[in-house]
Amino acid sequence: MSIFNSFPAFMEPNRQQAFELLLSYNKTSGLIKHALAVEATMRHFARHFGEDEELWGIIGLIHDLDYEKYPDQHCQMTEKILRENHWPEAHIRAVMSHAWETCTEVKPETLLERTLYTIDELTGLVTTSALVRPSKSILDMNAKSVKKKWNDKRFAAKIDRSVIEKGTQMMEMDLTEIITLTIQGMAKIADQLELDGRLAQE
Repeated sequence: MSIFNSFPAFMEPNRQQAFELLLSYNKTSGLIKHALAVEATMRHFARHFGEDEELWGIIGLIHDLDYEKYPDQHCQMTEKILRENHWPEAHIRAVMSHAWETCTEVKPETLLERTLYTIDELTGLVTTSALVRPSKSILDMNAKSVKKKWNDKRFAAKIDRSVIEKGTQMMEMDLTEIITLTIQGMAKIADQLELDGRLAQE
């Protein structure tokens, strides 16, 4: 029995429970930092839209729960793990929707789901863009810097720009605005992401 299913069925997990669950399945620094980046970005977008910051952050934090241990069963194992831990169905559906058309058939429908779908890949592009700057910092970066790298398919080649574009269309927002909000969200935890310039000093 999981140590996390001690709370009643379908009780909304708090941030500490979500983080502990994440760490029980993930040890790789890069994956943990990605989870934190997506969480911070989701919280920032929630504030921007006047939505539930805690809910959006938790979904962002946990979205890649199974990726380290079960990369070939991505999302399927997350669904299983979250159900075993009695997470609400709406939470599970939101997490599943981030991998629409790649690992799941769950199409993003709510604003939360569409945002997660859009910014998941984008946080990776923002991170990579920051790390190639002389400052290695996100704190002095803007959307223009990220967009300069957009058309260079060799740069951050694993990041699927088409997913970001499709998400941007679903959100009915301008790409520049979405990139700006993503940078602002990640900048709030630049120290945790090691995007505060410290790597330029090493």
